[in-house]
Amino acid sequence: MEASPTTRLSYFPTLLLLSFLPTPSSSSSSRSLATSVSCNKQDYTALMKIKASLLNPHHLASWIPNTDCCNWSFVKCTSNTNLNTELSIFEANISGQIPAEVGDLTYLNYLAFQQITNLTGTITKLKFLGTLLRCCNNLSGPIPSFLGQLTNLVYLELNFNQLSGSIPESLGKSISWLILSDNQLSGKIPKSFGDAHFDYINLLRNKLEGDASMLFISHNSFLSWDLPSLHAIPCNPILPLANGSTWNIEVASNTLAFNLSKVGFAKNLWRLDISHNKIFGSIPETITGSIEHLNVSYNQLCGKIPQGGKVQKFDSYSFYHNNVVRRSPLVKQRRM
Repeated sequence: MEASPTTRLSYFPTLLLLSFLPTPSSSSSSRSLATSVSCNKQDYTALMKIKASLLNPHHLASWIPNTDCCNWSFVKCTSNTNLNTELSIFEANISGQIPAEVGDLTYLNYLAFQQITNLTGTITKLKFLGTLLRCCNNLSGPIPSFLGQLTNLVYLELNFNQLSGSIPESLGKSISWLILSDNQLSGKIPKSFGDAHFDYINLLRNKLEGDASMLFISHNSFLSWDLPSLHAIPCNPILPLANGSTWNIEVASNTLAFNLSKVGFAKNLWRLDISHNKIFGSIPETITGSIEHLNVSYNQLCGKIPQGGKVQKFDSYSFYHNNVVRRSPLVKQRRM
């Protein structure tokens, strides 16, 4: 039924009122979204610049402007301050330089670029960075010198790259977890590592040579302490031993050569792999502690294998290609 002229006229004021109501514009919508972002504004700005610098890769598709960056992929914020503390990007089709804006993530503690084969650059401004993972990135050249400037760095993983040259002494200053395996590193392990406090060190499959005894506890450690007065020493002093808490030492497949009988082992040593080197001497009795994984094969060791502890459970492959013996014959177990 057709509306009467009176009815049609009654619609007019309503239509007229609606025509004067404000409509959402793109700018007001952006302002509304921006006010809903809970992550730190400086972090948000830095992350957007990082995305632009990397040419807006599809891998970062969740990094949408004017949305909460704490909800983006590869980003983690603290629950109380909404500061960005973790950035972890892996298996991405990204190339070029690490964006300088990464250094603007002031409170970043964890940074990982893994399995990204064409990404290089430095990150010296991250003074709170504690963990850096750059595994499997096809990195080449020497270990970056700027890592020594990251004074809070305790965990460094640069394995499965093509890094060459020597290991910087600066890596022994604050780092307790050091993983440099499967590279082309050469030269000697820094002597300064003898003053470090590594919990975990992995230098497998490189071209390192010479001494590695500094990674263990020296029998002369007690003589090396600088004590002001014997009268100041308590009856049972508890003094920190360099590398006295190391529970993982892996240096296999290098050309290291040192006298193993001159070193000691931390009581909590859990894994030791020194195979495929030129290490000589005898196996110290202190190895009979809490060790669970042992491989000293393909060296130049001699003498008797220590008795007791968990050493007895290891089969002949753990000692193969040395001149070592023990009272009971080694049981050759078939590997699966």
